[in-house]
Parts: sequence; structure tokens; C-alpha cells
Amino acid sequence: MANDTRQVVQGVQEMTPSEAFVETMVANGVTEIFGIMGSAFMDAMDIFAPAGIKLIPVVHEQGAAHMADGFARVSGRTGVVIGQNGPGISNCVTAIAAAYWAHTPVVIVTPEAGTTGIGLGGFQEARQLPMFQEFTKYQGHVTHPARMAEYTARCFARARDEMGPTQLNIPRDYFYGKIKCEIPLPQPLDRGPGGAQSLDAAARLLAEAKFPVIISGGGVVMGDAVEECKALAERLGAPVVNSYLHNDSFPASHPLWCGPLGYQGSKAAMKLLADADVVLALGTRLGPFGTLPQHGLDYWPKNARIIQVDADSKMLGLVKKITVGVCGDAKASAAEISRRIDGMKLACDANKAERAARIQAEKDAWEQELTDWTHERDPFSLDMIEEQGKEEGNWLHPRQVLRELEKAMPEDVMVSTDIGNINSVANSYLRFEKPRSFFAAMSWGNCGYAFPTIIGAKVAAPHRPAVSYAGDGAWGMSMSEIMTCVRHDIPVTAVVFHNRQWGAEKKNQVDFYNRRFVAGELESESFAGIARAMGAEGIVVDRLEDVGPALKKAIDAQMNDRKTTVIEIMCTRELGDPFRRDALSKPVRLLEKYRDYT
Repeated sequence: MANDTRQVVQGVQEMTPSEAFVETMVANGVTEIFGIMGSAFMDAMDIFAPAGIKLIPVVHEQGAAHMADGFARVSGRTGVVIGQNGPGISNCVTAIAAAYWAHTPVVIVTPEAGTTGIGLGGFQEARQLPMFQEFTKYQGHVTHPARMAEYTARCFARARDEMGPTQLNIPRDYFYGKIKCEIPLPQPLDRGPGGAQSLDAAARLLAEAKFPVIISGGGVVMGDAVEECKALAERLGAPVVNSYLHNDSFPASHPLWCGPLGYQGSKAAMKLLADADVVLALGTRLGPFGTLPQHGLDYWPKNARIIQVDADSKMLGLVKKITVGVCGDAKASAAEISRRIDGMKLACDANKAERAARIQAEKDAWEQELTDWTHERDPFSLDMIEEQGKEEGNWLHPRQVLRELEKAMPEDVMVSTDIGNINSVANSYLRFEKPRSFFAAMSWGNCGYAFPTIIGAKVAAPHRPAVSYAGDGAWGMSMSEIMTCVRHDIPVTAVVFHNRQWGAEKKNQVDFYNRRFVAGELESESFAGIARAMGAEGIVVDRLEDVGPALKKAIDAQMNDRKTTVIEIMCTRELGDPFRRDALSKPVRLLEKYRDYT
């Protein structure tokens, strides 16, 4: 790890298993661990501080695992989460699943019941390996105290090499005793560009392309490949579209940037992709949710030849039929493809200016549409706008709010978004200049993700402004972590869209269940007031002209006064498009007593 001056013990030495565990974490650059203290690992925890490791206590272990996720995604290092055996560990399952689908290197340390009591149904005993087997790249179970360093090192190596969570399961009595061992040092992989045959084929396809389009995915961010992607795009004159929820994979100020695909993405990106004859999918698995039709556009090109570059060979051709699959690192692959096409006669050179004009025209049209799209226009939303116009107070249109937030964002900002209707609409409005800036729960889609994740991101990059978006439903699952911010001096800004409903699911009740609302309404006290009661700042915004100033004030308080602020936006109950219209169907009732429920 750069600038880590801590010394790791060298050679075979006598030590305790706790010391072996801690020293191996030091060797892997661990400086922060997120979790809640517990007796199961207290012997090791006792020496965290002299090892240069800070345990950041949280309110709930799910938050700790999300924080480890956010920390890893910003820093490029491995995040670590730990908790008490049994319930402390089971609390982490949802967040580790989110890290799995975000391809985030996180090690979850799961102290287990002692070996002399396993199987007797003792206090806080659980079979902890099955809990995480679906959501980890590797599970290391320490089988003997002498193997503590070995298994710890392997979990870090697998998390780093396979880009995903791993589990280190340790019987709690194995922290004690005397062992002789050597601390293994990390051996990072030297990732290559892929095979020569597939790279040659990719270069030939791009040379023949008249309308190439690049999809820049999460692998571009994780592989620090933005510059290589940019160079390739500029040589081809190719529009670059972001894969779903990877809006930070290409700079938004670049003339070839066109915005994200997928749910609530950019129409400009979709229209340009639809016309592609060759698509270079760089560092993306082309996940099904990120390529579904949107805005009435079935935009995936039917006849285009597809080049997919992914470091995981299992992803090649898994979701979309491809012409060429390159199993390689996004950075190395992009550089090698650029080298191969350098000096080649490219068919797309003949219409470069024409394509540049088309790209700009599509982007301009989409930006104007977003500016004019001040509120949703479906019958339910119009009814809600009219109804709330009769209530006391002011209620803001979410799209207008999102546009104002976009304008007020500082350039170096990090943003996390939760799951939900307004948060998803935000996909159209979130633009970034640098990678490792945007974090979402990806296809896991769990509520309560955004706020703890941005806390972890802030720990990793305290010099960068950190902002989370959440609706009032998701916010209720995570707002207790305000206390973590206040207690441990981790200042962030939370934007909460208060529309008093579970919006995403309620939209399904509008579209399929004749507005029969069950369990969808959320009446709450002031979230800004709750924040102030927890020791943070709180701002209520119910006028559009106050949105930008409120965000700037909160960012100033975060960066200069080290204050956490909750901005409570009072929104109408209008709702954007549902996540998937194909996921439900109109109800059929066969019993007489339910005949009216269609």
C-alpha cells in the first residue's frame, strides 16, 4: 500500500494467532475496519491500535458492510468488516450480497462459536459459512490456529484477484495460544490484455466499423482504464455510453460522452447505440437490467457485431450474444486494441465529422428534453400533483429537484444512490468527471444502501465531498448511522426525498392493481428534525430556488466545519416509470369473493 510505513514482522516467528491475524491485515494495507466490537474477536481487537488499524464502530452491522464496500470502491483497496459471531454476522448478509454484485473486494471476518461447543446450540452459535456461500468469491475457514495467517492472506488475495467479497471464518478459540508462522506478503496479479487472437479479431471488427459505439463499464473504473478508453474513443470518434449505474466510467464533459444505458438512462446514449454496427463493451458483463428497453426504446442493436471485454471469462457472452470475447483487463485490453488499430485504415474515419455532429445533436436534444421535463405526465402523477396542490405547504417536483442538485454538485463529488423511484430517476441527472465517484446497489437493489456506503467512501477519501440520495422508505433503514458520523467525525451530506410513500412498489399498484394501495404510505416526522436530535444539521427544503443553496451550504459545512447535514426535500407523490413492466401482469381472480380485485 502506498505511503504505508508500518513494518510487518519478517520470517518465521513465534506469535499468537491474534498477532498473526493482525499482522497479515497490516501486510495487506488494512488501516480501517468497520464493525461492532464483540467478545468473539476481542483478543485480536486489543492490538488493532498498536498495529495502526482503526476499528470504526457503527450502529448496525449491515451499515458496516456497506461502509466497507464504499471504502473499497473509492480507495481501490480491500474493505474489511467484522462483528460478533451469530447475530452480528447474520446482520451483514444483505450488504455483502450488494458488494458481490458490485464486484467490490471486501473481506468479511466472521468469528464463530468455539470448536469445543460447535453443534451444541450454544449462545450465538450459527453455521456461518452457508449464510454467505451465494455471495462470496471464496470462503476461508481457519482449520487450525497455526493456519491463521495463511487463511487470512488467502482471503485478501482472492478478494483482490477476483474482485468480490470473501469470508474469513475463525472459531473464536483459535485466536488464542502460541504458533510459529511467517506472515505472507501480498502478490498482486499482473493482469494482461487478453489473447492475441481475440485482440486481433477485435481490432479487425473496429477497423471495418462505420458506426462504432463504446460501452464503458465498471471494469473501466476498477481497472483505472478511463484514459485508455478515452484514447480509443477519440481514435474511433466513437460515442461512449456508460453501462448501467457506472456513470463515473467516462468524463461527462468529454464531447464523446453520451450518458448511461438502462433504467432511467440517457435517450441520447440509447439512440446512438441502436445505430451501432460494432459495439465495444469494455469492462462490462452487459447485465440484463442494464440493457432492458427504456423510454419506449428497444435500443439494443439487432444486427451489430459485439466485442465484449471482461476480466471474468464466465461473463463473456453470458447475457448478450457476442462476436468476439476478450478475457482481459479493461485497461490493458483498451491499450492493446488502440495499438493494433494505430496505423490501420479505419472505415469510420470517412464519416467522423458527420458522426460527431450526430452525437452532439442527440445530446442537445436529450438535455433539452430533461430541462423541459419538469414533472411526470402520467394520469396518476397528474392527480397527485393536483391533490397536493390543495394541501398546506409547498411540494416540489422530483425531476426539477434532481436538476437543481445536478447544477449545484461540486466537481470532485462522490454520490451514492439508494434504490427507489426518485433515486432511479436520478440516473438521468448524475454526471461525473472522474472515476470512483458513483456508488449504487447495482442489481442487488437493496434499500438502506446509500448512506452507509457514502460514509465508507468518505473514510477512504476525506478530502472529497460526499453525498447520498435516499427516499424516505430507504432512509428509514439507514438513518441511524447518522450517529456513526457524529460520534466518529465522518462528515457527509444526505439528501432525503420525502414523498411519504414506497414509490417504486407503489408504482406497480398504480399500473397493475387499479390504485389499490396496500402498505405503501409512509407518514413520518421531520427527517431534518431527527437529524438535529442525533447531533447533525438538518435543512428542510420546500422551494425550488432553495435546493442548490441548501446543497452548497451542506457541502460547505461538511468540508469546512466537519458537519453532517440531512437535506429533507419535500416532494410530490408523482412517480416515474416502474423498474420493469415485464415483471408483473394484470391480476386474474377466480374466486367470487375476489372478483372485484382485477
